Amino acid sequence: MTTPFIINHLWQSSCIALLAGLLAFVLRKNSPKVRYWVWLSASLKFLIPFALLVSLGGVVPRPTRRPVSVAAPGFTNTLVQIAQPISPALKPAVSVHTPLDWAPVAIGVVWVLGFLAIMLGRCRTWLGFRAALRSGTPIELPIPIPALVTPGAEEPGVVGFLRPVLILPAQFLEHVNSRQLGAILTHELCHVNRRDNLFAGVHMMVEAIFWFHPLVWWIGSRMVEERELACDEEVLRMGCEPSDYVEGILKVCRFYVESPLPCISGVTGADVKRRLRAILAGRIADELSAARKMTLTAIGLAVFVAPILIGFLNAPAIRAQSDRSAPATTPKFEVVSIKPCEFRQEIHSDVAPHGNSTPGNLRTGCFPLHDANGVGLIRGAYVSNPFTPISGGPSWVHSAFYEINAKAEGHPSVETMTGPMMRVLLEEYFHLKIHQQKAEGPVYFLRVARGGPKLHPFAVGSCTPNDTSPPKPLQPGQEYCRSNVSGLSPSVEAQGATLDEFSKLLVLVLRRPVINKTEITGRFDIRVAFSREGTALSRLSPAEPADDRSPASDPTDSIFAALQEQLGLKLEPGKGPVETFVIDHIERPVGN
Repeated sequence: MTTPFIINHLWQSSCIALLAGLLAFVLRKNSPKVRYWVWLSASLKFLIPFALLVSLGGVVPRPTRRPVSVAAPGFTNTLVQIAQPISPALKPAVSVHTPLDWAPVAIGVVWVLGFLAIMLGRCRTWLGFRAALRSGTPIELPIPIPALVTPGAEEPGVVGFLRPVLILPAQFLEHVNSRQLGAILTHELCHVNRRDNLFAGVHMMVEAIFWFHPLVWWIGSRMVEERELACDEEVLRMGCEPSDYVEGILKVCRFYVESPLPCISGVTGADVKRRLRAILAGRIADELSAARKMTLTAIGLAVFVAPILIGFLNAPAIRAQSDRSAPATTPKFEVVSIKPCEFRQEIHSDVAPHGNSTPGNLRTGCFPLHDANGVGLIRGAYVSNPFTPISGGPSWVHSAFYEINAKAEGHPSVETMTGPMMRVLLEEYFHLKIHQQKAEGPVYFLRVARGGPKLHPFAVGSCTPNDTSPPKPLQPGQEYCRSNVSGLSPSVEAQGATLDEFSKLLVLVLRRPVINKTEITGRFDIRVAFSREGTALSRLSPAEPADDRSPASDPTDSIFAALQEQLGLKLEPGKGPVETFVIDHIERPVGN
């Protein structure tokens, strides 16, 4: 349970509590039992996070428009060789000391102390009631529940919700006449029929968990107020004389005190003066109109159904079973060999495990399954950007190396074998399940710097933009526009590119998503040269061919200064949507 989760749950529940207060005000002339259910709903919301309902909607299967066919396993006549035992990783994890943030620890300790104080106090009071019950004397009364005369009872009340028992203080029957006793017993039976003790117990748990939240205590006081008014109204509906009922309540107030626990329903709870005025007036509130019933029903359904619908509509697509899965026309591996291996040399490669592969033959060499440095079998199969975060999965995936040799049907390209075909292989033998999602994370915003942009308009006809799939056919004597990130003499070049396309190239330099906020449209011939400092270009192979038009030496300006000086643009750090991948499940491959 994370801090953002708790904060979101608290403000959402607070909004529901305020909405309940507004509804109770609108329904002030209607029956108090309706307002009681409104307040109870606000209390229950504190126990049901919207995130839980959203997650519930996310697991609802969604129909797909594409026909789904169940095929035989993709790897026919496959040989998988897994050496035993699995060799241990030779790259031990390095322990990094991270300073402890004491603020969450202190808050957690304070919460635990408050929770324990409330629970211990209430348990102590409840144990006192239990002891009083054991010393009680049974008495016969014309009611459907057992009754006890208990010397330690503070007022007449109902204890328990599974097997409720009416407790009466000693000498109580001597203070009231038969009519007054009948009205009080009717009041207590109303509590039993309404299950008030059960709901009060649930809210007591809410108060213990969220003891620091003032709205929770406000809800509790409103629930007690409305439940007593609802029972008073029911007593009058059953024909009890208001004067007898009032005299019975006054005698209880004169000789006894209110129970300290809301889950023990007595007769003197809430604002007694207000209740007595209402009883003497003989007012019975109007029932809800059809329109108000429909409105309350719609609000309740919206609060419950809306989060589920949001989860249903935004459920992350599981890559292993969705759009990123290999299409039916993807070639299949005929023979596959998977062996754990020991790390032997530093990897200088693309994110995909090309190794010594040739069309139709995959040879990855000893390659990591998922390495923190931006390479790995999983990253090469699912992620095109080497800086897209991949999280989740057991700890061993970060230190496991495998050598995969496979022969494919036909002669598929190396990119196909390390992409779509590798996905199927990982799903088949590693039982990989991975999904994509977007979360708030660090980004850069590309904006116009002071002084305005310094962009060179695209010379139409000098090259053909390669922005469609499939690319537009070339005209005689033309070539596609170039997009290049150079590592030897650090620079970014983008011919005939929009600033959105240029932003995507900057991702390879900055290791962070770049979002275009310039609002500049059109195509430009863009070139910016900068120093390596603070960039990701040191990862590129030193054998990268130099660009003929690169300056003779590296410029001294950082990427931030170079963009402002050469293009009139600037980068501002901020928070924005970041694409991430999450490993839901993965297993070590075993021989078959």
